[in-house]
Amino acid sequence: MRVKVLSRNPDDYVRETKLDLQRVPRNYDPALHPFEVAREYTRALNATKLERVFAKPFLSSLDGHRDGVNCMAKHPKSLSTVLSGACDGEVKIWNLTKRQCIRTIQAHEGFVRGMCARFCGTSFFTVGDDKTVKQWKMESPEYGEEEEPIHTILGKTVYTGIDHHWKEPVFATCGHQVDIWDEQRTSPKCSLTWGFDSISSVKFNPIETYLLGSCASDRNIVLYDMRKSTPLKKVILNMRTNTLCWNPMEAFIFTAANEDYNLYTFDMRFLESPVMVHMDHVSAVLDVDYSPTGKEFVSASFDKSIRIFPVDKGHSREVYHTKRMQHVITVKWTSDNKYILCGSDEMNIRLWKANASEKLGVLAPREKAAMNYNQKLKEKFQFHPQIRRIAQHRHLPKSIYCQIKEQRIMREARRRKELNRRKHSKPGSMPFVPERKKHIVAVVK
Repeated sequence: MRVKVLSRNPDDYVRETKLDLQRVPRNYDPALHPFEVAREYTRALNATKLERVFAKPFLSSLDGHRDGVNCMAKHPKSLSTVLSGACDGEVKIWNLTKRQCIRTIQAHEGFVRGMCARFCGTSFFTVGDDKTVKQWKMESPEYGEEEEPIHTILGKTVYTGIDHHWKEPVFATCGHQVDIWDEQRTSPKCSLTWGFDSISSVKFNPIETYLLGSCASDRNIVLYDMRKSTPLKKVILNMRTNTLCWNPMEAFIFTAANEDYNLYTFDMRFLESPVMVHMDHVSAVLDVDYSPTGKEFVSASFDKSIRIFPVDKGHSREVYHTKRMQHVITVKWTSDNKYILCGSDEMNIRLWKANASEKLGVLAPREKAAMNYNQKLKEKFQFHPQIRRIAQHRHLPKSIYCQIKEQRIMREARRRKELNRRKHSKPGSMPFVPERKKHIVAVVK
């Protein structure tokens, strides 16, 4: 008689230490678990509700400026160091871990229009209304030493923006035209211009580092190639673009913040229509900055709020605001992808969590496992009406809420008017124009 002995691998059910949880063998046959989906749905619903309960994004406010915060810059090497420039010409360097100002410089007379740090992090540059470009040491001066810039360049016109090359000792300023400077020289290497108008912002591409993008007051976004010393092409929009930001992960993608309340994500190879139109703000968008992963960006607006948009979605996933926050002029996403900084009119810099309900600090392994499990459940059931409603609901200030309602009515009226015109026109005389192409006037190469 042959006897078949049951044999089990002790690794499947024996605990390694007495502190481990007892391993329970489980049969995953769906026939034995008829209510599994219902149970998971309830868990997903609870997880979504708890996410909204724990959503407390505001961390702290850095106060010390005596005028509105006009621009900010990140330190390329240190996560805890941030620079900010105000409308009274004052520059402050902040330590984010201690949440305090470590150094104050009276850099310019009038507004500080732009700031950027050198790629190695040893110094930073500022431009102001007094027509000067100044380079400053990142370290504080020694005892008894005076606070003075390393270099000062006096220009002929007011500079409105500055950005540093990501790998070379070269920086670009903008104002009446785009100037490319070598750090060792007091006159620009080359000047780039296309049309005659003031340029408000200039940005180097972080991947294809010889490419620049600039925004001008005559509604243009112009792209330049530093190697050719010529402009490449420009796109003209319906309204003025305030600033742009390049995607740090995809070389040809950039997002522009526009006066018409929208943000436009372009592929620089196909400027005829934007890749995506992001439309949730109810006033002019003043600044935009990408997350280091390149999957999301944050925008600052005149409507006293900041919004976080996924790159591939037309609507924001998150909106941050406080009762005291006024028009938000500048915004930055920190290099560790965890925090967002915004500077506004009422002299404060605010620190927010990038993920509103994220728990800060060290997570225990079981906490981490529970968090990942809940995240997967929320993704699995994200399109169920109840879960979707809870996940998308946000409390908004009354002013923004009323403006959203008003804009919805206006949009509906425009759509109705277009439908009526089409209905009473000769067939084919009124072509359908997609939303993405409505805002583009022309592309010039």
